[in-house]
Amino acid sequence: MDTTVKIGNTVWNNPVGVASGTFGYGPEYRKLVDLDRIGVIYTKAVTVHPRKGNPTPRLAETPSGLLNAIGLANVGLDEFIRTKTPFLKKIKSDVLVNVAGSDEDDYKQVVEALDGEETIDGFEINFSCPNVKKGCLAFGTDPYAVEKLTGDLRKLTKKPLVIKLTPNVTDITLIAKAAEAGGADAVSCINTLLGMAIDIRRKKPVLANKTGGLSGPAIKPVGLAAVYRVSRAVGIPVVGIGGISSGEDAVEYLLAGASAIQVGTGTFAHPELANDIEDFIEKYMQDNKLEKIADFHQFID
Repeated sequence: MDTTVKIGNTVWNNPVGVASGTFGYGPEYRKLVDLDRIGVIYTKAVTVHPRKGNPTPRLAETPSGLLNAIGLANVGLDEFIRTKTPFLKKIKSDVLVNVAGSDEDDYKQVVEALDGEETIDGFEINFSCPNVKKGCLAFGTDPYAVEKLTGDLRKLTKKPLVIKLTPNVTDITLIAKAAEAGGADAVSCINTLLGMAIDIRRKKPVLANKTGGLSGPAIKPVGLAAVYRVSRAVGIPVVGIGGISSGEDAVEYLLAGASAIQVGTGTFAHPELANDIEDFIEKYMQDNKLEKIADFHQFID
């Protein structure tokens, strides 16, 4: 069996990654999981300057899900290079840095600065961030902005560019096509869904930010549908995300058209989830006589 996945000019050892924002920068889980077995570690978002994030409370459990309004809290570019990359150099997994920003120049500065870091194998671009130059509308809701910024970033690096798609749009395939036209090597979908919870006793939103991003099992059907549609709209690989809590969930995404997957919220309850899913996929391939990951895509029209 061949569980490798080719993205751009790199080959991942297996299709299982850990999603940005739920796995820190890697060291946080080193005593809980075999990091070397993970296909790809998508780091916590990196912005040019450090960010404290939104005020608390910024996490709230919901039925079959989790709302978060962390606000891209992170150590910033310089501190990431100084204190996080030394550990990442020690592990065998591929490392993709999740890049975020408030305007186009922020994205470019992070990618340009990290392109020369040998331990960084590529970039996942978070286009769900508000663009302060465009009235704080998210980059990822505008196909033109996605294509242009992807193209600008493409000029700065030959490493894989994976564009993370927001589901909070009318037609996610239009955004995926724009990313492909701009030179993306893959797209990952989906990011969190906009959600809200209200405390009826206090008569106030649970989150200090009022709204947040919904993740967890509740969004799996939405993520599956997005992967199914996007994988048939573009010619580049699709990385499936959203509510993956078991090997069965991961196989659903692969059957829907994903070439790789990410586990996120599920790792909070089950830190070794990525390793267990890798084992399940290999066993499933063996039982169903599948020789490579692309063989999953033959069953659903």
